Amino acid sequence: MSDDIDKALDWLGNPVDCDGCACRDRLAEGRCEPLRACVQDRYAKRIQRFFQWNDDLASEHLDHPYFEVRANAARFAPIFIVPRLMDDPDETVRAAVARRLPRRLLLKMRGDPDREVRIAVASRLEDADLSPLMRDPDYSVRLRVARRVPEGMLPAMMHDEDPEIRLEVANRIGLEWLMSMAWDDSARVRMVVARRLPPEKLAALIRDADWCVRFVVASRLPPEDLAPLTEDPVDDVRTVAQKRRAGLPATGDLIPD
Repeated sequence: MSDDIDKALDWLGNPVDCDGCACRDRLAEGRCEPLRACVQDRYAKRIQRFFQWNDDLASEHLDHPYFEVRANAARFAPIFIVPRLMDDPDETVRAAVARRLPRRLLLKMRGDPDREVRIAVASRLEDADLSPLMRDPDYSVRLRVARRVPEGMLPAMMHDEDPEIRLEVANRIGLEWLMSMAWDDSARVRMVVARRLPPEKLAALIRDADWCVRFVVASRLPPEDLAPLTEDPVDDVRTVAQKRRAGLPATGDLIPD
């Protein structure tokens, strides 16, 4: 299909026929253009541009056999008729619908079988409406939820099976809950904990298994508590701990990412 980008072909692979098109009157008005804005064309961008120029025709194309036409028509059709596509057989169409529905109808799409649709739903719902999606089977959906739920709901996601989700939680969760993540299985999560915890609470991580976490601890722990780290087996950790305990500047030492 890469060779077809400069050809006007419909969704069945046939040449676009402007003369036989029901929208041919729009061509004379400059409201459609082959290879640029055409509802018959197979390329989504050209279909989208057609509806941008002719949004009054969107409602007439909600039952088109080509999913890209239905999806783009759903973006421009009057909102009161868009819900008829909530159960469309194509996920691209349902995702387009999810980006427009009012809350009361959007709630019904939280259990859609396609993850892209549920991501679209999670991108628009707020607060407690996101709660069921916190346990979604798909990582990408849960990640979107972890980025959007209120801080007070994040403790429910502290033990998510995916470390990337827990990393997002660790970056956003309130300090009163952060210590609970200090023993997370992921060193990256513990690194975030070490960066965010108040210095006086970092002693819990002083013997962390990961040297990068200990380095962060050595860089932030109160000097009077640094003794164990001055004998750390890793040179970088030991050096920064010794400098800070001796009252010497350690500003040249970089905390690893």
